[in-house]
Amino acid sequence: MTQYTAVITGGSKGIGADLGRRLVAKGYDVVSLSRGAPEWSDPRLTHVEVDLLDAEATAQAAAQIAARHEVTHLVHNAGMIWPNLLEEATPADLAGLTQLHLGAPLILLQACLPAMKARQFGRVMFNGSRAALGVPTRTAYSATKAGIIGMARTWALELAPHGVTVNVVSPGPVQTDNFWDIIPKGSDREAELAKRIPVGRLGTVRDISNAFLFFCDPENGFVTGQTLYVCGGGSVGALSL
Repeated sequence: MTQYTAVITGGSKGIGADLGRRLVAKGYDVVSLSRGAPEWSDPRLTHVEVDLLDAEATAQAAAQIAARHEVTHLVHNAGMIWPNLLEEATPADLAGLTQLHLGAPLILLQACLPAMKARQFGRVMFNGSRAALGVPTRTAYSATKAGIIGMARTWALELAPHGVTVNVVSPGPVQTDNFWDIIPKGSDREAELAKRIPVGRLGTVRDISNAFLFFCDPENGFVTGQTLYVCGGGSVGALSL
């Protein structure tokens, strides 16, 4: 049986943890990168503690992982929102989220890419966001999540000859800690938002990990450079949080 190893940033909880568990169940080894310890455990899970906002620390972690593992899958799932109205947004917001959403996966893939190219196989995925299409109070978040789409398309073109696909899963409002940091759990605001989503509900972590599993599949090598909105129809029209 072919052995696969998936690196998942933000794999300690939420979407990343759900995906990690499901990949382990398929026989994958999983390396989770996060600032805190994972909320789950398994003999096939390795945890690397790192702050992806720190480029130097990320580079050290990437080198360590590449030296110890033959990485076949890279899932950049980690993200932060940092909401601000335009008047309060700062260049520091842009710099920080650029490192987290764009710099960190660049560093990680550069470390893992030699093994993928040697194997002529790889799966690279991003957790994007429906907010790339625009959401109030998301200057830095929307800009950097939109940047993910452009970077993924560029990588897809460069890496296609090497059997490496690059795709983006872009969730709408999903029941995670990041969402509840902005909209209180169980609040009237949460209920009203759910009603405005065309399918009539918020997303779940399983909704999103389902999409990642499709892109992870070794048999899905003819799909690359794509952005899949998993948003209950919220990307079809305007949706204000």
